[in-house]
Amino acid sequence: MTIAFVVNGRPVVLETDPLRRLIDVLREDLGLTGVKEGCGEGECGACSVLIDERPALACIVAVGAVEGRHVVTIEGYQERDLFRKVASAFSETGALQCGFCTPGMIIAAGALIDACSDPDEETIREALSGNLCRCTGYNRIVQAVMRASRETKEPSSL
Repeated sequence: MTIAFVVNGRPVVLETDPLRRLIDVLREDLGLTGVKEGCGEGECGACSVLIDERPALACIVAVGAVEGRHVVTIEGYQERDLFRKVASAFSETGALQCGFCTPGMIIAAGALIDACSDPDEETIREALSGNLCRCTGYNRIVQAVMRASRETKEPSSL
């Protein structure tokens, strides 16, 4: 079946099984390896992407479900100003270690900040609850999201 959608602003047309997992299409067919597979069951968040600007788990979405929609992976997200603020905050607060969960965490954090410009700790923890990190622990990640949300309110120095 032919599936047409947009990935990171680029139109994509594929002849594929509509029941294939989106993560497999992104990684294997399109070479977008920033999307990680952790659990393969929608439990860890390493495969987080945006579909029409809403967070989704690519390991449990069938590619047929994104027909006509816009998918943003970490590769496309890194072009955004918000990515730079979130990634910088993660680095500055020490919220990075192995980096496996980082793309999914950044996608989830950015989606939260887009939806709520001044999230409190409880809101951040709830928004990131579907993203697991086994190295850093969540306190530094929560600090990073708080820092990034504050920086989005400040005028850019660029």
